[in-house]
Amino acid sequence: MFRVLQFNMQFGMGWNATDPDNVPLDIDATIAEIRKHNPDVVLLQEVEHARSGGDQIEPPPNYARMKEALTEYDSYFSYPKADPRELPFGIGLAIFSRTKLQDTFRIDVPSPAIEFEFGGKKTTPTDRLMIGAKTVVNGREVQFYNVHLLAFFMLGSSSTMFPWQRDLVADRLASSDIPTILGGDFNVSQHASLVEQFAEFGYATVQYKVPTWHRRPFVLDHIFYNSGLRCMSHAVEYSLASDHLPIHADFDFGF
Repeated sequence: MFRVLQFNMQFGMGWNATDPDNVPLDIDATIAEIRKHNPDVVLLQEVEHARSGGDQIEPPPNYARMKEALTEYDSYFSYPKADPRELPFGIGLAIFSRTKLQDTFRIDVPSPAIEFEFGGKKTTPTDRLMIGAKTVVNGREVQFYNVHLLAFFMLGSSSTMFPWQRDLVADRLASSDIPTILGGDFNVSQHASLVEQFAEFGYATVQYKVPTWHRRPFVLDHIFYNSGLRCMSHAVEYSLASDHLPIHADFDFGF
C-alpha cells in the first residue's frame, strides 16, 4: 500500500476562526502537518503567496523551505502563468514523492472573463494551473495529477456554466491508461456534478461527505482514482495549519 496526502496549504497561513485573514505565516507548521500523515506522495496547492502585480519570486520561498526540510522526497513545483491581475491569495502547485518523479509537466487552465470587483477595482480572473508527474510505486508506474481550479462560486457563477476547466482535466483523465490519481482543490461548491462528471471517465473520489474547508461547509478538495487502484482507507483530518483540511488516502493496486 501507499499513502497520498492532498492539502491546500494556503501558503503556510493557518486557521483562526475569530480572525481568519490575519493568521501569521508558518511554513514549519505546514511541514509538520505533512510529516504527521507520513505520506508517500503529497499533492499541494497554494504553495506560495501571490504578490501584487503578478511578480513571482525565484526560487519560490515556501517550496524551497519545504524541499530543504523534506529531504527524503523528490519534488516538482510550478507557478501559474505570471499575470499582473494576480490577487494576493495562494498560487503554485507542488508534488512531493518518496520515489523519483518522471515526465513532469504543467499546463495552463484558462479562466473565463467574468468581471468582478476586488479592492474597489473591477478585474477578471487569472488562469489556473494543472501539473502532473509519473512515479514508480512498489514496482508499478502511477500517474499523478494536481489541480487548482477557479472558485466560480466566489464570483456569483458556476463551473457548470463555464465547464471548460473541468473538461480540460477530464480530457487528461481519459487519456491515462495506467493507475492514476488526481488530487486538488476543485473549488466546486456543489460537488455532485463534479463527482458525476469524472465518474463517466472511470474515476471515483475517496470521499464527498465531509467538508474540507473551514470557511464554509463545502467539499472543495478531492482525491480521485481510477480502476487501476483500490482505496483501502481514507480520512479528512482536522487541522489548523490552513483554511483547508488535509485528506489522506491509502491505496493498493486494483489488478
